[in-house]
Amino acid sequence: MEWGMGLMMMGICLSLCWYYKMRENIERNRGGVPKGNLGWPLIGETLDFIASGFTSRPVSFMDKRKLLHGKVFKTHLLGTPIIVSTDPDVNKVVLQNIGHIFVPAYPKSIRELLGEHSILQMNGNLQKRVHALIGGFFRSPQLKTRITTHIKNSVKITLASWQDMQLLHVQEETKKITFEVLVSVLMSVGPGEDLDFLKREFEEFIKGLICLPVKFPGTRLYKSLKAKERLLKMVKKIVEERKLAIEKTDRKGIPKDALDVLLRDSEEASENQSLPLDFIGGNIIEMMIPGEETVPMAMTLAVKFLSDCPVALHQLMEENMELKKQKKDSGEDYNWTDYLSLPFTQNVISETLRLANIINGVWRKALKDIDIKGYLIPKGWCVLVSFISVHMNEEIYQNPYLFDPWRWEKLGAAVNNSFTPFGGGQRLCPGLELSRLEISIFLHHLVTTYKWIASEDKIVYFPTVKMKKKLPIKAETLEVLSPHQKGATGNGICTIASKQ
Repeated sequence: MEWGMGLMMMGICLSLCWYYKMRENIERNRGGVPKGNLGWPLIGETLDFIASGFTSRPVSFMDKRKLLHGKVFKTHLLGTPIIVSTDPDVNKVVLQNIGHIFVPAYPKSIRELLGEHSILQMNGNLQKRVHALIGGFFRSPQLKTRITTHIKNSVKITLASWQDMQLLHVQEETKKITFEVLVSVLMSVGPGEDLDFLKREFEEFIKGLICLPVKFPGTRLYKSLKAKERLLKMVKKIVEERKLAIEKTDRKGIPKDALDVLLRDSEEASENQSLPLDFIGGNIIEMMIPGEETVPMAMTLAVKFLSDCPVALHQLMEENMELKKQKKDSGEDYNWTDYLSLPFTQNVISETLRLANIINGVWRKALKDIDIKGYLIPKGWCVLVSFISVHMNEEIYQNPYLFDPWRWEKLGAAVNNSFTPFGGGQRLCPGLELSRLEISIFLHHLVTTYKWIASEDKIVYFPTVKMKKKLPIKAETLEVLSPHQKGATGNGICTIASKQ
């Protein structure tokens, strides 16, 4: 017992000595390194960083240090000395120099779960190749035409089920739409046992993305890794079956899904450039993340913000009712341009993405010393490019905590570098147009079908953005409401997001 205590104390002393030596080396002879504070030994300022995610103002950690040290500052988070940038110009330089000066760098739990061939950690020509293939497929008119009908049908089926529900949770309902649609786009798996299995295992897998990097049996990371093993087994089977089908038929037509795109490219590539099947399967799984996390949360938070801002809800409803009437009078079916052409709807989506900050930043590591706007980022240091700080910057967005879709009528493209809900540079999310399309279709059919009253709920920002109670609402179809009930409900004004 005494030996154990002695060893533990020695370990603590050695750790403290290492920490202060590291800190001394960092501070010495580093002219131009951003100002800041490395905080406590070992834990740095991690506790303050995490605590801010449980408040209504998660950007408070950044704001406090920005006032003390400037828009770019150093700190120590999650066991790593790191430079945080809240400057859109610095962020742009970092995002545009991937592979040459900066490479992705993420917490150990994410690296463990996604693996060495992850899209997030991929660099160079391979990353560009896969990004271009998937991005081109997602942007193709053929996919948009086909997927518009698919999304519309999925939305209408889910909304129809609401009629029999006394109370529903929007955060769960939106996942029913987005996950099924995305898995279909990725590998053509439709409703049934396989989809149910994928969804169940994926939910278990994704829980471990932000957790302690400890993988003993029973730990969160261990459970998530086991879930990924089960996912990979099923996806690998689908990939192998599809590969055999392509080899037999030698199809050259329009690819039906992302798996088709990757396999065909691999078939046409030279032997040393062919994509391994395990690589394809792992990346297909990773591309499911928007269907389970980002897009359904954007839909959910749009409902939350609209519930708190009946004026915006009323204008959104009027715009979409007009489109619905036009389609009914013409007898024509909806196409993807119909949904994306509604200006106020797009403003609501932009404002939701700005306020929601579902992806609040990205981590990069410097491959060499680099000076950006007078800030020295030393080789080997990580940089946290903070999207959330820029989105909530009152110098760029007046009253940033106010849900104000009308601000986009004036801003337009003027905030190009300051609006990055889908990232930027070479790693701009390839599915951004598909994401906007999904949200547009959901909002259109929601506000032209239902009236709802939302229960009191709060947004939690750590470890990921979620509604604390999954946003419970009571919904009724518009047809059963009396005329005086139609229109917006709520407080009559747009509420401040911080007063959730």
